[in-house]
Amino acid sequence: MKKTKTVLILAAVTGALLLGGCGSEKTKIYEQAGKDLSQGSYKYALEEYQSSIQNGVKLVQSYRGAGIASLRLGKYEDAVNSFTEALNCDKVSKSLRKDILSYRATAELKSGKYEDAMADCQTLGEDFSMDAGSYFLTGKVALAMDSYEEAASNFKQAYGEDSTYDMAIEIYAAYLDKDMEADGTRYLEAALSSEAKDAQDHCDRGRVYYYMEDYSNAKKELLEATKKDNTEALLLLGMVYLAQDDVENAQAMYKQYISAVGDSAKGYNGLALCDIRSGDYDSALDNITKGLPTATTDEMQSLLFNEIVAYEKKLDFATALTKVQEYIEMFPEDSAAKKERAFLKTRTSSEG
Repeated sequence: MKKTKTVLILAAVTGALLLGGCGSEKTKIYEQAGKDLSQGSYKYALEEYQSSIQNGVKLVQSYRGAGIASLRLGKYEDAVNSFTEALNCDKVSKSLRKDILSYRATAELKSGKYEDAMADCQTLGEDFSMDAGSYFLTGKVALAMDSYEEAASNFKQAYGEDSTYDMAIEIYAAYLDKDMEADGTRYLEAALSSEAKDAQDHCDRGRVYYYMEDYSNAKKELLEATKKDNTEALLLLGMVYLAQDDVENAQAMYKQYISAVGDSAKGYNGLALCDIRSGDYDSALDNITKGLPTATTDEMQSLLFNEIVAYEKKLDFATALTKVQEYIEMFPEDSAAKKERAFLKTRTSSEG
């Protein structure tokens, strides 16, 4: 499937060249890149945006697209370079410049270039009107630089502009990464201070309680959401039950979720986690295989990491080592995978 798609891309490029640079073929590649990016097929999107750059099609947007795809793939240096190229193009609109600066600051933050990220955040503050996203990003960069008061001020502004469950969870996660959970929990509590108006509110409240490890209230809210056919709540209920080691109910929720939405990488990944917890590693590998065809890059990363875990639990260290080496080629920034590789090397060498 993957080879066929790559061949089609190359054929489209070659065809365009043979036709004397046929514009419609070049445009199709650019449009396909946008579709792949939106669907989470970042590897294909990156290839297609690179072709569009070579073809000179919508250079600002193509560099931006290549940057986003690289960012999602964990290729942060490449992402920074692509965003810089985009900003250096002629006639970048003001709104697009703001968007690209935000993405570049994110890539710089991910790659540990905190000073550069903060410089881009300051440019955003000077040249544009700040919104919730800009405040949140500046807060994250400040937090990475241990500028706690500046971070707190920006997070407060971000939540003031966007007092949603999602924003509360994002701020909480940022603090959690710095082992400052108490600072983040205040935002979760603030989000819960309002009443639920609909099924999505119940679902979001359940998600907040899940992060707070208040599983009793999480279940209460999520079950309320499922009564109104909220399918996301089924997925979250699976996570809540699994966190409580209730594997049977977790499996039931993930199966219900797959039944409701069709083949789902998230659903199969949940089932695989249940299998690993209950020691049925062959079933875990089977569910991972079922989940991969519909997976976005992020979902694929989770599935493939759990595949490594399943092989390790089966005591098939040689296969696990092969899988983790393939995984690291795809996701080079994953430090947990590098630790896993180091461990598996000790097991395979001791077996030898």
